[in-house]
Amino acid sequence: MSARTTESSAAAAPLRVAVLADSDTRWKWGALTARRLAPAGREVRLDGRLLRGRATPTPRQLAEVGVEADSLREVSAAEFLQEVQRAGGEDTAGEQPYDVVLLALVGGGVQAVLHGLRHVWAERGGLGARRRPVVVTGYVGIVYEKLADGLLLRHGADLVLANSRQDADRFRAVYRGVGADDGAVTEVALPFLGGAPYRDAGEGGGDRPYTVVFAAQPSVPETRRDRLYLLERLVRHARRHPEREVLLKLRSRPGEHTTHVEELPYQKLVRALEQPPNLRLVYGHMGEVLDRTDLLVTVSSTAALESLHRRIPTAVLTDLGVREALGNHHFTGSGVLASFDDLDAGHLPVPDERWLARQGVAADGGYASAFDTARERLTGLLEAPGLPPLAPYYTLRTAPGYLPGILARHHLAPDGAPLPGAPLADRAPGPLRRAVRESARGAYRHGVQRVAPLIRRLGEL
Repeated sequence: MSARTTESSAAAAPLRVAVLADSDTRWKWGALTARRLAPAGREVRLDGRLLRGRATPTPRQLAEVGVEADSLREVSAAEFLQEVQRAGGEDTAGEQPYDVVLLALVGGGVQAVLHGLRHVWAERGGLGARRRPVVVTGYVGIVYEKLADGLLLRHGADLVLANSRQDADRFRAVYRGVGADDGAVTEVALPFLGGAPYRDAGEGGGDRPYTVVFAAQPSVPETRRDRLYLLERLVRHARRHPEREVLLKLRSRPGEHTTHVEELPYQKLVRALEQPPNLRLVYGHMGEVLDRTDLLVTVSSTAALESLHRRIPTAVLTDLGVREALGNHHFTGSGVLASFDDLDAGHLPVPDERWLARQGVAADGGYASAFDTARERLTGLLEAPGLPPLAPYYTLRTAPGYLPGILARHHLAPDGAPLPGAPLADRAPGPLRRAVRESARGAYRHGVQRVAPLIRRLGEL
């Protein structure tokens, strides 16, 4: 076979990507990002791995995300590292190594896997003569809290994706500020923006009613009082505008968890209120809900960026204040901050175009090229003859009192090696242990959503 034929075959080979995710929203972000990063002309073989934990998505949540994978299964961090090591071994029969490992995890999970991969690839025979995969990570949405903490936990990946120009500038400033290399920071956009541009249904016109959607969040606001306030205002808005359809868009059903823990599900709180007939609770894919939305209302959900991208009128609420704890401070300067009083009176916020451009959400053609730079950088890394060892900022020298605890939560030793007793694929739990594990997960969710709020209320007496 000629060299040219060999090169052509390699170029046409599918890009094999492993996406390790710890929740339904991060799986969505990771899987869609993997497909957008693929070099032109290369198909993607997507191997999904769901990190076992409190937020591991249910089959219903995975179906709602609507992203298919070539393989999908639940793993521990140690099992994932073992799989990557085996796939990269010289004597692995019939199993191709990954080209890209994409970590769609909370910051501590990213840091643990980075050190685990560093250990795997440093071991003699771990990769043999083969090059290691490119490691990519980033954020699933708006970064409004723990900026420095989350970023430094992600440092060490080959690409750290920033979803906007504003985020890219902030990320680089944090890395430079602690003396860390900022070369991995790469500007992209949220991978799930899209959908048809908004077409005004008109008040009572068209083939559907004017539709207001409140995009609920699992952790914002946090208190029962604030959540009931928002529900009462939503009910009042529905009664004030009986000609409108008012939808309460929920992320998960009771007993399910997503990226954040939801102690006080809206679907339980709303039972205490008398719902008008034009107010309904809905689940499902956010994009499909936005297809029939005329006004999107939220406290600080990433759904606001999806809505703004499609030019749907969008309001970020100020009723509970503009506060870092709520995340709506991210929207200062956007032009979309408003109160329920404003919306009841018919006000429709007008977004600031310069703010939209810095957020990477403007539907003016720029989004089509948002992943070009990242795609080019990934191609360069894939074609490089070799890649240097992973070098996270946090080490036993820079953070000896912090790093070992992060690794231990994922059954890894301070050097990234699996701890004795870590769950591995070659000693998978039997039916009894699996049943106990599922029971423990259910007990945890029951404790979060039922016991913890009760104890909190008793403490306030």
